[in-house]
Amino acid sequence: MFFKKKKNIDFTSQSLTKQTWIRFKRDKLAMFGLSLIIFATIISILGYLITPDSSPFANDQKPELHIKKPGFKAQLLLVKKNEAPHSRNIFNTMLLGKISDYSTIPFYSYSFKGFDIVVEEYTGNEPNNGGKVAYNLADVVYDANNNYPIINDSALNQIEFYQLSSGSKLKVKVSELQNEITKNNLDTKTFALGTDLAGRDLLSRLMIGTRISLSVGFISVIISIVIGILLGAMAGYYRGWFDDAIMWLINVVWSIPTLLLVIAITLVLGKGILQVFIAVGLTMWVDVARLIRGQILSIREKEFVEAGRALGFKNMRIIIKHILPNVMGPVIVIAASNFAAAILTEAGLSFLGIGAQPPTPSWGEMINAHRGYVLVDAAYLAFVPGLAIMILVLAFMLVGNGLRDALDTKSVDSKPLLGN
Repeated sequence: MFFKKKKNIDFTSQSLTKQTWIRFKRDKLAMFGLSLIIFATIISILGYLITPDSSPFANDQKPELHIKKPGFKAQLLLVKKNEAPHSRNIFNTMLLGKISDYSTIPFYSYSFKGFDIVVEEYTGNEPNNGGKVAYNLADVVYDANNNYPIINDSALNQIEFYQLSSGSKLKVKVSELQNEITKNNLDTKTFALGTDLAGRDLLSRLMIGTRISLSVGFISVIISIVIGILLGAMAGYYRGWFDDAIMWLINVVWSIPTLLLVIAITLVLGKGILQVFIAVGLTMWVDVARLIRGQILSIREKEFVEAGRALGFKNMRIIIKHILPNVMGPVIVIAASNFAAAILTEAGLSFLGIGAQPPTPSWGEMINAHRGYVLVDAAYLAFVPGLAIMILVLAFMLVGNGLRDALDTKSVDSKPLLGN
């Protein structure tokens, strides 16, 4: 009475999809890999909405904060930019990032002096010994394009503006500006993983790099599956000279090292992330085509195919509606494997400098930019993106292995499954 009794699930009464899912859930490693992929996908979709640095490409460079340790905190002065406000909705911010209306200036200390705020520039040295820079209080709070300071009235301790938007004059006391700056224009930012070579937030670039890796894998796998299924299905079904031509093409592409072929295609198409999508996809279709061809050759003479021909069905209908659904299981497994391979290929291309171009935060490019620090006290700059690549590739391999076992009907026990 104290234990929940498990129900016997009659395996034969479940659909094939349900049977596969039940077997897949029993594989703890595969479920762990699936959880990692879902987590990475959520980070990729939300993008700039959850990154500490929401600037496009997480590329807010601060040379003063060059290579700071994880957990480093910096004091920042937010100075209003003299340009029109940048407004973006949530969807655009999520996809493209948000351009800030403020310039961020790292500082060590500050003080108010008359109509100015005087900050000591951050140097990172001990003692700091930074230069002193004065910023007019009005310039910090307002943009000069819309608010022209007219008079610094020392007698009344106030600043008088002319506002273009309203066409009127505005008088603001110095004490009010000081309170405004203290409340809204002084910020303390924590860099959880520190900063990189250019003083950018490493965590933000790592998170946006997840989007690049998953995008390359997804688009490349889609391209390879479409081409592979099309050519493999036609070769296996029609056979004859068409099969010989397709197999000759497959063997030629197969004989060329994948990375070398991708580099050649990239050099023809040019450098960039879009070219990487196409190049990787055009080199992975051979695995899918060989698999589809072999599967169709084994079932093209089955009774249900012969019945379709006898009923006068067209060849394309037989291939698409009757044959392909019976061979998609292995395709799903190889797609998971190709996903992992695409991530590794993109990272390798970016490491070599012919993949995603700066400032796009690709994990391979991040390793390349900081490889010189592996032998010094900042090796984590290269190890962290390398660890991210390893974890994501491992996740897809675990899912692929789990799918292979779940789709293998020969391994199914004749006993009913136990469920909750």
